[in-house]
Amino acid sequence: MAAREGIRWDGRVNHLPVIAVLDDEPKLRKALRRLLVAHGFAVVTFERGDDVITALTAQPMDCLLLDLHMESTNGFDVLEAIVGRGLTTPVIVITGHGEPDTAARVMAMGAASYLNKPVDESALLAAIGDAIGTRSSSWKPHL
Repeated sequence: MAAREGIRWDGRVNHLPVIAVLDDEPKLRKALRRLLVAHGFAVVTFERGDDVITALTAQPMDCLLLDLHMESTNGFDVLEAIVGRGLTTPVIVITGHGEPDTAARVMAMGAASYLNKPVDESALLAAIGDAIGTRSSSWKPHL
């Protein structure tokens, strides 16, 4: 189920870009939420792949941060479902189990970017900026 702490969900929150976060680690979801909110984003978190796919189908978001390796969800399957359904939300893949072929595989599947955990804050914000740049040209990060 999606966590929408303090967010009225209508696809946009006070004209802020909306970033979805799918990760099975509650502490990481919370840390990413805190970081992204501090930089001017609205954030919706998910711990199950089915929930994020349902949400993105109902209401596209500006970007999805997707963990690849989770206990309950296979990130590859989530990415495949997003692309297969023709959803246009850019996906940034984040993994703590990076292997040499993984980056090439997810990029070939349609991911906008690929980052290893622990995620460098600057690299994450740059990847999000690149992913949403054409979708939210008026957004400027809070630095």
